[in-house]
Amino acid sequence: MAQEPPRLSDEEKELPIEKSFPLEEVNEIAEKETTGGALEYYRPVYAMHKWWARRPGSVFRSICLYSLLDDPDKVEVHEPGDDQTLDSFTSNNGELERMLNSVDLDDPGTLWPLYKKDVRVSDKKVLDPFAGGGTSLGEASRFGADVDGYDLNPVAWFISKKEMEAHQTDPADLEEAYQTIKENVASEIQQYYKTTCPNDSSHKAEVMYYLWVKEIDCVSCGETTSLFKDYRVGKGRYDNKGGYNVYCPECDSITFSEDWRSETECGHCGHEYVPQQGNVTRGGNYTCTECGQKYGITDAIQEQDGFDLRMYALEYYCPTCDENGLGKNAIKDYKTTSEEDIERFRKAKERFEESDTLQQYIPHEEIPHGHMTAVRNPIFDHGYKDWKDMFNPRQLFCMARLLQEIDNIDDQNVKEYILLAFSQSLNYNSMMGGYHHGHNSITNIFKSNSFDPPQEPAENNLWGLKHGTGSFTRSFEKMKRGVEYAHAPTDRYIEDGETKETAEFGYPLGANADVKCGDAREIDAKDEYDLVLTDPPYYDNIIYSELSDYFYVWQKRLLEDEYEAFKPDHTPRTEIVANPEQDKGAEEFEEELRDAFTVANEALKNDGRLVFTYHHSDSESWGELLEAVCDAGFVVTATYPVTADVDKLTKGESVSFDIIVVAKPAESRQPVSWNSLRRNIVRTAKQTHNRLTENRELSEGDIGVIEMGQAFYEYSKHHGEVQRSGEVMSAKEVVDEIYGIIQQGSSIGSVDVFLDLLEMDDPTYNDLNMLTRGTNASSDEMKDSRLYRQEEGDFVLGTWEDEKRLAYVQERVNGDNELTPLDKAQFLRHRYEHGKSIQNYLEKWTVSDDLRELCQELADASGDDVYRRILGGDRAIGDY
Repeated sequence: MAQEPPRLSDEEKELPIEKSFPLEEVNEIAEKETTGGALEYYRPVYAMHKWWARRPGSVFRSICLYSLLDDPDKVEVHEPGDDQTLDSFTSNNGELERMLNSVDLDDPGTLWPLYKKDVRVSDKKVLDPFAGGGTSLGEASRFGADVDGYDLNPVAWFISKKEMEAHQTDPADLEEAYQTIKENVASEIQQYYKTTCPNDSSHKAEVMYYLWVKEIDCVSCGETTSLFKDYRVGKGRYDNKGGYNVYCPECDSITFSEDWRSETECGHCGHEYVPQQGNVTRGGNYTCTECGQKYGITDAIQEQDGFDLRMYALEYYCPTCDENGLGKNAIKDYKTTSEEDIERFRKAKERFEESDTLQQYIPHEEIPHGHMTAVRNPIFDHGYKDWKDMFNPRQLFCMARLLQEIDNIDDQNVKEYILLAFSQSLNYNSMMGGYHHGHNSITNIFKSNSFDPPQEPAENNLWGLKHGTGSFTRSFEKMKRGVEYAHAPTDRYIEDGETKETAEFGYPLGANADVKCGDAREIDAKDEYDLVLTDPPYYDNIIYSELSDYFYVWQKRLLEDEYEAFKPDHTPRTEIVANPEQDKGAEEFEEELRDAFTVANEALKNDGRLVFTYHHSDSESWGELLEAVCDAGFVVTATYPVTADVDKLTKGESVSFDIIVVAKPAESRQPVSWNSLRRNIVRTAKQTHNRLTENRELSEGDIGVIEMGQAFYEYSKHHGEVQRSGEVMSAKEVVDEIYGIIQQGSSIGSVDVFLDLLEMDDPTYNDLNMLTRGTNASSDEMKDSRLYRQEEGDFVLGTWEDEKRLAYVQERVNGDNELTPLDKAQFLRHRYEHGKSIQNYLEKWTVSDDLRELCQELADASGDDVYRRILGGDRAIGDY
């Protein structure tokens, strides 16, 4: 696409978001919204269906508040609640104008009181060219703006479409349809998820989860080998807290172990074994328990043309025993599968294979070859060829019957919402999810944002019970709650440290919003929108088309006759993302993103703004982003760090942080020397840093990101015209220089972050991310040094007492590797604790001022005065 020349913009006022942004308030509420399953209750409309890398709705609401409000005469403020009275701000435009004009770098919060109000603006039009999960559309629509969204992916389009149409849908119609389906098919499905109650064989218990294990034949001796990483079944609960239910490989029973990492005696057959020691090792190999042969699992699967599956245990809930008042351990527990359980599976399989009608309701498409399916985690090597291979026959039967009933719904809109609930339940209903032993719960297929075939799959109860996760019934309830929320949304806010919820807003979510299935680069709007608000794709982080095919092939069964977008066998592969399978790398990604931003520029009015969130990782990604934005004719006016997306925060992935980028159409650009521009950038960064440290309580990392935005503004006014030694500097080269300028003001490293974490009572992974923002510290390097780790969902700090941290340091000491002052201090502290001599090490090492100072800091941070005794005691470091 040809690049449009920069256009002159009319003189305009700065928007509040260009002056400043209330990071403290936004991140505080966004963190709560993205913790655990809070989204389902904070903004349930966005929890109706899975979409990747969703940004918190509170972030987009805050962006809209600080971007759409620019003229007091076009703003109405209503009090949430039944009467929907106009707030005093509306009748007093002078006060509203003062609030707008008072936003500045020192105090961005003057506009924040309106966050919890039902604010409506007139004559505003918003565009999101990458609608994704629809969060930006929903939040902009709540302000009364006319909103248009586009997404190339049919699954994203369908999700966003149903979110925006929810306010027009009667929840009673959804409930009526659900009850009809329940009457027609629930008992038919549930009959295949029952087992004889172990407490009383005269009645049946209900199965929550069936636990399976993959099996292959040993390539050496031919013995059938079950692929257990270890023999845990589930963590002990209620009366058995502290231990684990474990599987006995000798007699196939479930027994209890006080310590699954130590030798355990089976309570049924007396077999002694260590449950931790399964036969699957790191690197994807198995060890035959019969002959000791080690071999690659995927190699064996391909040589044997697949694998077998064995159902070895189940988790049950017995409502009868519950009603009879039995203890918690009796009404919900684990048991070994019996021949009766296996026979139920066979019957479901037979019914499915005998029904030609039901075959029409399952996907028969092949899994397309792609980066996510063949490279990042090659599922073809694991024996999967078609999408239906990811499900067992009982699952296929139950899903086909359920879809068949959904297809019988006459009202197309209601049918689509019930289909949405069905599609959401696919997250937890396949043989691609495992069982989380520590949480006693099934895991979802996209726990790692990829296809990751488990060796021990878990089969969910599709219809659902009183207990359990991810069933169709649970998904329906979430969907219905989302529809109800769209009719009368609320917001949560924090006041005096307490989270509060507003009364219902009078303006629905999704009103005046339209979503189209189309390519962002083909939008033909000109000078139409006041705001482009979006969350564009980030390089190759997630290749949405390849992952979303999993939902698409099921949705296609009921939608291909309704929408052209669902006729192909898979989703479009023309999305803007780096994809090695299509020979698309950084250069192609930049070019396509620049084309999309150029279209956005053309769609904006002269005084319009582009605001988007973006995942940041390093200076290179900053450079790629700035190059694309500036080449598209924009000037970056501000950047702010914000809480990362839901999955990253709750799953503990290694992320840096996300940023908000604010930009406006560029004026004509003037040439400048790098030396002159550098002086301006240094001066601006220093002034910004001083103002923020004096007037706001922000971390050095947060301040660094805001400084970066100010530096980008200085640069982007001269993009393509910055000269150094007679050569024009690229945006990437300038960003490298800016990065150095900003980081010179922040010498915070990994040890500093470790000390900060040490001072906290209960540090979390989010604390680590917050502390490393914009510093020289790297969470990945800290993890490699065993300064922290994630274990069973817990964040563990690598203190001198931590065995894995100590093992890391001991290995470096034994190997004569270079040691950091922290390595030495912790090593000496451990030896001191155990009465071992430290003299030889003090004589061997040069005791530097850094080590002396660090021991003092460790004592202060941890309250452990032993570090001071090492300094001044009988074996004092100062003596050497």
